[in-house]
Amino acid sequence: MTSFSGKVAVVTGAGSGMGRDLAIQLVGKGAKVAISDMNPAGLAETERLVKAAGGEVHSALLNVAEREAVLDYAEQVVDHFGVVNIVFNNAGIAYHGEIERTEFKDFERVMDVDFWGVVNGTKAFLPHVIASGEGHIVNTSSLFGILSEPGQAPYNSAKFAVRGFTESLNQEMRVAGHPVKVTCVHPGGIKTAIARNATVAQGYDQKSTAALFDKYLATTSSSKAAEIILKAVERNHSRVLVGADAKFLDLFVRITASYYIPIVAKVTKTALKRAKLTPSQAKVG
Repeated sequence: MTSFSGKVAVVTGAGSGMGRDLAIQLVGKGAKVAISDMNPAGLAETERLVKAAGGEVHSALLNVAEREAVLDYAEQVVDHFGVVNIVFNNAGIAYHGEIERTEFKDFERVMDVDFWGVVNGTKAFLPHVIASGEGHIVNTSSLFGILSEPGQAPYNSAKFAVRGFTESLNQEMRVAGHPVKVTCVHPGGIKTAIARNATVAQGYDQKSTAALFDKYLATTSSSKAAEIILKAVERNHSRVLVGADAKFLDLFVRITASYYIPIVAKVTKTALKRAKLTPSQAKVG
């Protein structure tokens, strides 16, 4: 996949943030896009921006956690464009809270969207991507698919699972000799609405969590993130780290191996004492 010109790209979670910027930049590179999201207003705005950029677009409301809906959506997109070359399984949600205070339903909700949404999108579109003769699957994991952090167990679990799933898919496409490349994306702190839209364990202040993320940890713009991701896809990279924080912490984990676990725990505990915050108020998405 050295060029997006004339290709058909599917982008989930396109109603804001990285998904919106991926869609806009893809049409700028000559691609046609199928965009989806659960937010009607956000999706409509992305559709407007894509059309204003001169792009051809198919837009649909979609919950990626609903498997049958995703399977039907894949058929709709193929019926509309005739082919699908690239799929960006980008939709995701965040949650903040310690395991002992997190309900089972909260684990399930995050896993349904962040992990099963990726599996659903991959399985639904993979036959069509293979049939295209030149395809690419791009799955969004996270920096938290490389290292874990206190208060992020549901999100860590989903994003580590995405990483494992995507790396297995990459290997299987190579073994089978299919004309499909696979990229796993690990964004660090990106300036999107994910923290502001996150849910939290009962008794925690969601606004404080989001404000902390936006002020100190969201260091890369969603536009820059999309640019980095598309460049990695053009170069057929199997993995892409988005942001200086992702690159630094990836190196940190490689150097320290499992010793990163007590180090991160200690740093987090110290930071909480200094800020006089509860653990979940200091977490990021």
